[in-house]
Amino acid sequence: MSASDIIKDIKARKLKPIYLLHGEESYYIDLISEALEQEVLSEAERGFNQTVLYGKDTDVTTVLNAAKRYPMMSDYQVVMVKEAQELKIDKAADAFQAYCENPLKSTVLVLCHKYGKFDKRKKVFKVIEKNGLAFESATIYDNKVPAWIEDFVRGKGHHINPSASALLGEYLGNDLSKVANELEKLMLNVPKGKEIGSKEVQDNIGISKEYNVFELQNALARKDVFKANQIINYFEANPKANPYVLIIGTLSSWFTKILKLHYIQNKGEAAKELGVNPYFIKDYEQAARNYPLGKVFEVMSLLRTYDLKAKGVDSTGNTETGDLLKELVFRIIH
Repeated sequence: MSASDIIKDIKARKLKPIYLLHGEESYYIDLISEALEQEVLSEAERGFNQTVLYGKDTDVTTVLNAAKRYPMMSDYQVVMVKEAQELKIDKAADAFQAYCENPLKSTVLVLCHKYGKFDKRKKVFKVIEKNGLAFESATIYDNKVPAWIEDFVRGKGHHINPSASALLGEYLGNDLSKVANELEKLMLNVPKGKEIGSKEVQDNIGISKEYNVFELQNALARKDVFKANQIINYFEANPKANPYVLIIGTLSSWFTKILKLHYIQNKGEAAKELGVNPYFIKDYEQAARNYPLGKVFEVMSLLRTYDLKAKGVDSTGNTETGDLLKELVFRIIH
């Protein structure tokens, strides 16, 4: 069951007596718990019937005592346990499991277990699955972030150019809470009906539309020495906005896709196999033409070498990362 399906059920008042929201990605945990906080009770009902506890500051007995109360002048009460990963359930495992086996129907108990999975081997997990709802919010892979951005923006009634979504994906990473926050700010400044492009990203988020790792990839794909050096010089002048480790990691991921492309027999399936938007496949094909298989293996080795050099391996330690990057790009292109 997806997060959107769960929220739809909450709004339709198809409620479960227990919600276990767990996983590495906090975004969907926050989204669902916020829906439960806002939708189950009216503003007037919350004062008497909504209890918020924090895992590190409470215990199972306190949680269960709250859950066993009956609502006042309302059909439901909500007991929200935030930071539930800190709750010492094992200290009162039998009592907690007993409640989960026969939960109060007028209570909505919400366990927000962030930054890790709840142990599915425990009996109580199976009981919650049976009598309530267990939702795992898994980490999204980096290559899925641009598509997630496009879906998120579309859901808000906007449209974003694939280049802009790829650029945001490269720079914001896979922390969906951070990505969503930046997108909300971006959409406030772009009228509906106007496509969000690289210019809007640059103007509102501060990522340069010309001097970024995405454009460096394009320059390398074309073997455009002049443009590649322009970008590297910009990176050297703005190291905090363009960290060396991010650049190396992104280039490694990009050349890995080029390596895979060389082995794909049916090029019509290349976008799907590589996990990229079909909009960009022509760029990968150009790179594959300019970097034969043997050269790609050489580049992958270079990227590992220069990653280690930045960490002081086989290096004097006195070389700036900007100089390492210039040398690396020269050796990649030539």
